[in-house]
Amino acid sequence: MTHNVLIRPAVVSERQVLESLQRRASLNNPGDREALLANPDAIELPLDQIAAGQVFVAERDQAIVGFSMVLPVEPHLWGHGIGRLLVEHCVIFARAHGSTALHVVGNPHAERFYRGCGFEMLGTVDTRFGLGLSFRRTL
Repeated sequence: MTHNVLIRPAVVSERQVLESLQRRASLNNPGDREALLANPDAIELPLDQIAAGQVFVAERDQAIVGFSMVLPVEPHLWGHGIGRLLVEHCVIFARAHGSTALHVVGNPHAERFYRGCGFEMLGTVDTRFGLGLSFRRTL
């Protein structure tokens, strides 16, 4: 299902496209919608992380369909393996840069996804949007 998907570093000029994608993905989740509408400033990708090559996009048919840093994928493509492909790309990147683990704070409704990608749930954390789940994947 992930045929013809290219993973590449994001470029700074794509910031608004990526933020729009994250907004669409978040609004598509009933558990996120209310918090996002109340805090529209919550979606802001740090330019320095994009410039440093720490944000990766998934591109299919010359369109950005997902990105990793915060793992949004176009809602109509959920379940097609793009999120998992982005996680695995981050694993390779992190290992190559000497990391021994990945840490994620995710939404409770994303627990199954993160566990399916090999993350272990460590517990809960308070976030600006309520309860989040803390995950760790040893590399």
